[in-house]
Amino acid sequence: MSTHLLSSPTNFGIGGVVKELSWNWENQQLRIVYETIGNGSPLLLLPAFSTVSTREEMSGIARLLAPYFQIVAVDWPGFGDSSRLPVNYEPAIYEDFLEYFVTSVFNSPVAVVAAGHSAAYVLKLARKNSSVFSRLVIVAPTWRGPLPTMGVDRQLAGVFREIVRSPIVGQVLYKLNTVPSFLSFMYRRHVYVDAAKLTPSFIKHKWQNTQQPGARFAPAAFVTGNLDAVHNQADFLALVQDLSVPLLVVIGESSPSKSRADMDALAGLSGVQTAILPGSLGMHEEYPEAVTEMILPFLRTAS
Repeated sequence: MSTHLLSSPTNFGIGGVVKELSWNWENQQLRIVYETIGNGSPLLLLPAFSTVSTREEMSGIARLLAPYFQIVAVDWPGFGDSSRLPVNYEPAIYEDFLEYFVTSVFNSPVAVVAAGHSAAYVLKLARKNSSVFSRLVIVAPTWRGPLPTMGVDRQLAGVFREIVRSPIVGQVLYKLNTVPSFLSFMYRRHVYVDAAKLTPSFIKHKWQNTQQPGARFAPAAFVTGNLDAVHNQADFLALVQDLSVPLLVVIGESSPSKSRADMDALAGLSGVQTAILPGSLGMHEEYPEAVTEMILPFLRTAS
């Protein structure tokens, strides 16, 4: 592993020291960008997968937790400032990457705060290797991509994914699905609760992230369900059963009905600590103060 400071500035960070490392996936070198801020024991922050996913969405939580921890926030492969190569994005990539990153960057078990789809990958790794994490916080956890959630057949969703990956038609479709008006609609529908926060400058900033070279490949995989780490609720709940690492599930009270049902099912399992707070699927970004106030005592409790 090679790690060094990133020389070029970034517009999608958390206000800390930006670093990068090189990671190999199937003989292709991917640049992974991550950022550190604060002092103390390490705490890993993992953003949710989405069309606009970057580590920046964790910036509010990062700044509030920086007095207590050394925060490490990372951009997943295919998202944010990390490489967005036209590889076949699938769960195996993210399972392999997460294990590599955690075991390479940290020398001891690390606490983690994972949002959205990141939750399932963290839970899978925790079951596979219980020694890598010390405490788990999953915020508005999900496991099913947007099209499968809408009831679209996975085979049909796969056809759509390949169309979006195509050179010309795919670029056109992607741009139509990332225009500011559509991004604003999606945020109002199931990401943010307070529409007043969705200012033109906020949406423009999110849109700029979607226009980076290669930006459509990983989001297309997410939207069509190709990044779903599991394929049914039973398997999602099974990730938590017999888990040996302390777990806190933070639920957005306004989450979409199908996602909320999955979160409530998690909350009903034995040994799971739960908190219900204002917000929806983007609660970690929209309400960082409330989320931080809830998770800080859990994170600071000795195992």
